[in-house]
Amino acid sequence: MKSKALIALLSDGLVHSGEYLAGQLGVSRTAVWKQIRRAMEEGFVIETIRGRGYQLVSNVDLLDAGEIIDGIAEDYRPRIDLRVLDQVDSTNAELAREFQAGSDSIPVVIADCQTEGRGRRGRTWQSPRGENLYLSMGLTFHGGFSVLDGLSLVLGVAVANALESLGADDIGLKWPNDIFLPSGKLGGILVELQGELQEGVVQVICGIGINVHMSAAGNVDQAWDSLSRAFPRHEWSRNLIAGAIISAVLDAAHEFSERGFVDFREPWQRRDIFMGKKISARGGEAAGTGAGIDQGGNYLLDTGDGIVPVRAGEISLREVK
Repeated sequence: MKSKALIALLSDGLVHSGEYLAGQLGVSRTAVWKQIRRAMEEGFVIETIRGRGYQLVSNVDLLDAGEIIDGIAEDYRPRIDLRVLDQVDSTNAELAREFQAGSDSIPVVIADCQTEGRGRRGRTWQSPRGENLYLSMGLTFHGGFSVLDGLSLVLGVAVANALESLGADDIGLKWPNDIFLPSGKLGGILVELQGELQEGVVQVICGIGINVHMSAAGNVDQAWDSLSRAFPRHEWSRNLIAGAIISAVLDAAHEFSERGFVDFREPWQRRDIFMGKKISARGGEAAGTGAGIDQGGNYLLDTGDGIVPVRAGEISLREVK
């Protein structure tokens, strides 16, 4: 976003003259007007007040690397390698291009906008500019691929913990990787392996998307919500949310590495939106009542004839209306 510096100057909501903006930006007043037009094309609402200047009407929540780092638990900060981008095809894809084996740093990529955001099974993830949080982290685990069993559920618990610590409530989890509010989907998690298993070291890219300020999504075919819509009295900051999520994920990853999935089963089940509901496993023939998860993170269906596990990554679950 070339107009980011301009928006930062206007973010106080006051009226600023073209002369003042030109002086602060070191450009001509004509260049200021061009940046105003560009910002409006990007979705910002800016009023031109005759004889006085310009006023930003829409709410602005700019990403700032310094503020994000300040929101991360102090012990983790020295290891964080953070990149905050204006636009990228996908934060997961960008992180994959830079994830280096053997590095002690924890790579994190956050973008204001994604042009090719991806959800589970290759679905498109709506990624409008300036509205939501698009974050990817690189994590390293030791052991075979089996050590990752239940990882997406662990990340769900971590994200729920982070959002609740900032003032959200009624956060639900949908197996295997979605974040929900009672009114609809709030976010999602995409876990991708990076490279090949080398000497027992597994590298994983964890993509996390959270609807923060989004108020419209014309191409989404399911119920959804955002933090600002669900909790309008709370002032949500993408920087604070990012810092809290990064810290919570690293806490959870450490515990997961040390003890496995065992300590995450109960907090995940407490937030299970399918528990006790009639559901079916799309792509398969299993149907029954949601019965939580087993010790490996597989979802359990009570079919009436017994308990049937649904394997992570095989199929998705849909509630029967």
